[in-house]
Amino acid sequence: MFDLDDLYQEIILDHNKHPRNFGHLAGATHRAEGYNPLCGDQVKVELRVEDGMVTGAAFEGQGCAISQASASVMTEALTGQSLAEAERIFGRMIALLTGEAEDPGDLLAELGSAAAFAGVRDYPSRVKCASLAWHAMHQALAEGPIEGRTDDPAGGPAGTPAAESGA
Repeated sequence: MFDLDDLYQEIILDHNKHPRNFGHLAGATHRAEGYNPLCGDQVKVELRVEDGMVTGAAFEGQGCAISQASASVMTEALTGQSLAEAERIFGRMIALLTGEAEDPGDLLAELGSAAAFAGVRDYPSRVKCASLAWHAMHQALAEGPIEGRTDDPAGGPAGTPAAESGA
């Protein structure tokens, strides 16, 4: 018999073992870092935004299977989305992870592979793991293009500390 929990576990394991879009993103226009001091997970998210669309997404980092798989799934979910849709997906994902969604069933159908992380809400200590990359993406979009920012090596002095991301 088909078991949804098994499918979700397979998605997480597959994205952890074979992360999509792992590495530096050539031509990135937006960037942010996230760090979970509770467990040491780290992630750097890079996005390429052109004409209001996310045309590329990548991540680098290290951490547990949940954080790395979530970052991988996120890059796939965002590529090709408008900025408004990327922010909407972010909000829906955080609602799914934290259990704040009124009807999680609607979110499961809407989020595709990202719905694999629905069970994380039952493990509060893992919510930060699953949301780390998503918060970094949200921060990258909020801070705007990296050109001229103080954390842009070409635009000014480096040294902006990695942001601590929380759910």
